[in-house]
Amino acid sequence: MNGPREAFERLVWTPDLRDGFKLCRLRDIGRETMSIEPIDGGSLISARYDEIFPAEEDQKKDVDDNCSLMYLNEGTLLNNCRLRYARKQIYTYVANILISINPYEQIPDLYSSATIQKYQGRSIGTLPPHIFAIADNAYRNMKRTRHCQSIIISGESGAGKTESQKYILRYLCKSWGSTAGPIEQRLLETNPILEAFGNAKTLRNNNSSRFGKFVEIHFNEKNSVCGGFISHYLLEKSRICHQLEGERNYHIFYQLLAGADEQMAKRLRLRSPSSFKYLKHGCTQFFSGPTTANKIVKDCRAKEDADLHDELLDDYVDFQRLLKGLSSIDFDTQELNTIFDVIAAILHLGNIHFIENVEDTKGGCMIEPSSKVSLENAASLLGLEDYELKNGLTTRVMQPTKGGVRGTIIRIPLKSHDASAARDALAKAIYSKLFDAIVARINKCIPFGDSTSYIGVLDIAGFEFFIRNSFEQFCINYCNEKLQNFFNDRILKQEQDLYVKEGLNVAHIDYNDNDDCIDLFERKVNGLLDLLDEEARLPKPSPHHFTICAHQQFKNHFRLTVIFNAIIKQVF
Repeated sequence: MNGPREAFERLVWTPDLRDGFKLCRLRDIGRETMSIEPIDGGSLISARYDEIFPAEEDQKKDVDDNCSLMYLNEGTLLNNCRLRYARKQIYTYVANILISINPYEQIPDLYSSATIQKYQGRSIGTLPPHIFAIADNAYRNMKRTRHCQSIIISGESGAGKTESQKYILRYLCKSWGSTAGPIEQRLLETNPILEAFGNAKTLRNNNSSRFGKFVEIHFNEKNSVCGGFISHYLLEKSRICHQLEGERNYHIFYQLLAGADEQMAKRLRLRSPSSFKYLKHGCTQFFSGPTTANKIVKDCRAKEDADLHDELLDDYVDFQRLLKGLSSIDFDTQELNTIFDVIAAILHLGNIHFIENVEDTKGGCMIEPSSKVSLENAASLLGLEDYELKNGLTTRVMQPTKGGVRGTIIRIPLKSHDASAARDALAKAIYSKLFDAIVARINKCIPFGDSTSYIGVLDIAGFEFFIRNSFEQFCINYCNEKLQNFFNDRILKQEQDLYVKEGLNVAHIDYNDNDDCIDLFERKVNGLLDLLDEEARLPKPSPHHFTICAHQQFKNHFRLTVIFNAIIKQVF
């Protein structure tokens, strides 16, 4: 059955596996399907009605706000953002929400001081879309309502969330931080510190944040910046000991190896990245430029012929920047040495290997003779005696609660694989405590005693999926599900509830609700987190047993993919 002739030739979008959406021209309208012809050529496509979306007639015109499109759907929204991105307009509004697309390059004057001044006091929509407009809107709302404000930055890994947070902080501090004195500068100089200890190269992002943070910029009664506070969470501790092929450990390890002078390298017993177990299974190359590669101490240079190149990263330069940043938050020379002692100790700790002790009748292990130097190095840098570290790694301590003399300590020998696990756990615990201490020092140096309100900026690690996800990634993905749930509630559900309350005749918008997914995690009895707690209490917990229990409990839940025993055994 043919439709009205005027409907023919209309441009439409239809889903496409390669490009997301393909632009087509309507050719025929049937009872249940439509015939459409791709603009770029090809045979006619028969598509269902719900697979066809109207397109804008002028395909070369873009708009600042997607809400200004004649037809707002996923196809037109993506195409509008694509058109803008092609002419280096990386920001686009959806009402008061800002879409940002990472350009992976520096765009001249996009974040200059002149641009900062241009957006001060200007309402959203009066100037081209910009991250500065979002920051200014939050400031004006805080000033008008006297209520604290929050800006949530979300997106997948590599989307540019951390850079966006930095630009928001810079805008607020540069615009209203003139009376803060050194506090403003300290706030801005925290970035290289947090990136050194909390960021790493991943397969998708050379400077990926591996922790979440909520940064508060505090304002006094005169609405001027008076201090700040950083809350951090979900540090990816597993990265200390394991990285995927092509990924790196945290930047600080490579910055130390690249930036240490001859004297420091000798004191810390530093060598090339491939000499350390905690580095060599991932990428062992430095980020360096043509003028810095030869400044790295010879013994510490990477054995690979080519270094990594990124215009925003240089391990040697970033180490100098880190030293400046740490000094700005009042770390003295002795404290700096202690920090680098700990970082080097972690590297040496990873080089301690264990073998079964055939002479031990209790079935314990011993430190491999070739690891003796690594044991000595790690113990010395941690301020321990060799035997203290050795005993701590090869035995576990148990204090009997019944019988025996009060205070009696029993040392139980560990098998080699248990000792290796203890070594890795110690390395992760040390690094985590060091990270906590550095963030605490930052907060101490940016006090907010006379604060009356703040603007908070949330930056969490993006959703990622690997062949084998770590526990940290499990938590990160769960956090992202909660964030999506918050977005659904605030932007979609509450807004439509308001339309109904006000009696507005607005068509209901259907959306994918993830309440059931959140319930899968949080259910008080037999939820995933509850099952994980139960597994951890078992004498011999295992990922394999936990996975089996989870799939048995939720075998009919569509959110869990059916998994077979053969696959489970292969993964674990």
